[in-house]
Amino acid sequence: MRLVSLLPSATEIVYALGLGERLVGVTFECDEPPSARVEKTVVVGGRDTKGMAPAEIDAYVRSQFAAGADLYTLHAGALAALAPDLILTQDLCRVCALPSGHVEDALEHLGCRADVLSLDPHTLDDVLGTIVAVAERAGVPERAAALVAGLRARLSAVAARVAGRPRPRVLVVEWADPPFTAGHWIPDLVTAAGGEPVAAHPGARSVEAAWPDLRAAHPDLVVVSPCGYHLEGAAEQAVPVAAHFPGTPVWAIDADGLVVRPGPRLVDGVEALAAALHPGAAPAPPADAIRRIA
Repeated sequence: MRLVSLLPSATEIVYALGLGERLVGVTFECDEPPSARVEKTVVVGGRDTKGMAPAEIDAYVRSQFAAGADLYTLHAGALAALAPDLILTQDLCRVCALPSGHVEDALEHLGCRADVLSLDPHTLDDVLGTIVAVAERAGVPERAAALVAGLRARLSAVAARVAGRPRPRVLVVEWADPPFTAGHWIPDLVTAAGGEPVAAHPGARSVEAAWPDLRAAHPDLVVVSPCGYHLEGAAEQAVPVAAHFPGTPVWAIDADGLVVRPGPRLVDGVEALAAALHPGAAPAPPADAIRRIA
């Protein structure tokens, strides 16, 4: 079976299931594992936002949507040439990837008969379910059973370490300018790490907020996790965020690696958050995972 992934989290799932040799197409944002974008055909492109400030990126996204334009470009000819059997995409967020409807329309136009599986998790449990769904469609359900069992065991280990400890109130800032609070599975990560998510929208989209309202949530700790950024980029955005929360600990985390992409590494994110929320209760995370800013 030949697989194409149209979102980075699906690429991570494919490799975690040991199916990397079957993957023939990826997006320009697929960077985990690092070899994916080099070794596979890139079938989805988009604007390079490096060098743009968060406010500029937000303005660009809004202008594209207002004009009815897409943020991503499907290289339909390249996709058809790969002759995939299964294409992994999503309908959860137009900012994150092409909607599955666009893909299906392109396939119909090209006469390509690939199956399309849309991965649309809203909670941490849903994310684990997408791993099962990919494995089942790829014909290797036993691999998902082993992978998910291991991930759940790690979550249980974190739960045991933080059990009985006070739960700090945690504000996750998913975008810094303008501020957006955490939605979908991100509040679940905070809960699993032994915290109490505040100003959050579990299972739903993140929404724009105002700094006074976020301060009114009285967080004990703020985590800056901007979509599209790894630790260094998150750390840069965390500095101005910290100015809005004097006296409150502010942390930056590898957002793309550990928080916003719905794949197996979310469990790494839970472990990193637990180490920040409950020092000594969890092993120290890697240096490129999470960092205190203020």
